Amino acid sequence: MRVLVTGSEGFVGRWLVRTLLAAGHEVWAGIRPGGPLEVPGLTPAERAAVRRVPIEVLDTASVESAVASRPEAVVHLAAIASGADARRDVGVAWAVNAAGTARLADALGRARERAESDPVLLVVSSGEVYGGGVERPRREDDPLRPCSPYAASKVGAEVAAQEVGRRTGLRVVIARPFTHTGPGQSDRAVAPAFAARLRAARRSGAASVPTGNLAPIRDFLHVQDVVNAYLALLTRGVPGEAYNVARGEGISLDELFRRMATHLGAAAVPAPDPALMRSADIMHLVGDAAKLRAATGWRPTIDIDRILKEVADAEAD
Repeated sequence: MRVLVTGSEGFVGRWLVRTLLAAGHEVWAGIRPGGPLEVPGLTPAERAAVRRVPIEVLDTASVESAVASRPEAVVHLAAIASGADARRDVGVAWAVNAAGTARLADALGRARERAESDPVLLVVSSGEVYGGGVERPRREDDPLRPCSPYAASKVGAEVAAQEVGRRTGLRVVIARPFTHTGPGQSDRAVAPAFAARLRAARRSGAASVPTGNLAPIRDFLHVQDVVNAYLALLTRGVPGEAYNVARGEGISLDELFRRMATHLGAAAVPAPDPALMRSADIMHLVGDAAKLRAATGWRPTIDIDRILKEVADAEAD
């Protein structure tokens, strides 16, 4: 299957490209102009197998040029993926995440109407679209109540893509991944951030490290399990439907910090820092993936301690 991956140069993108190649797919790596020229982390053989295509989701001509390759499937990862970046410029977050998705879906939908192609579009959203206020695993039929610019723009992306699906017959599938991490993720994400700060404390002998609020409970997955779910949804997801990608079990950030400290052999304790606190934080965000399991047979295979060990080892001195 010919698969176009937008945002292929990002953390999840590079894992997805390698997984698609290993499964025997033809991969077209959508790369934003002005960014990396290659998908990071690939072997020479993998780089030779990937077709690179520039795509700027803010530009209609660029999007139309990228989809002219007539992909059989598109995994749309390109986004403002940082909540902090989205809060810094809400308009840019909406332009990239919502309007960019609308532009891509519309180009694919119009190509379908011209009988040029009939791709599956997998829109990668977020478990954060459910917002807060519920302390149980979230289901896909729960109301969407985003409480951050990032999550709101992802709801916009879902709505935009589904509208194109209804209008043109484009096969749109929505994935709502919950928190995921793994080797190679930026230390702006919580698990690598804990690892980086704990390593620094171990080197300096500091007794504490600054953290944000550690009370929230999150559903953590390994990035490899997440991209495996995306591959399964490309062939077994039902168009028009959304699917949670989740473990179904929560862990507090406090417990996550303490387990990471154990993996790193660091004795430092957390010290809440007001500068790292977030307003309108979601206190409990765990997903129910029963719908995904029923449709595809997918289950997570990597447990939380292995995840933390891999992140800790990747950040080793």
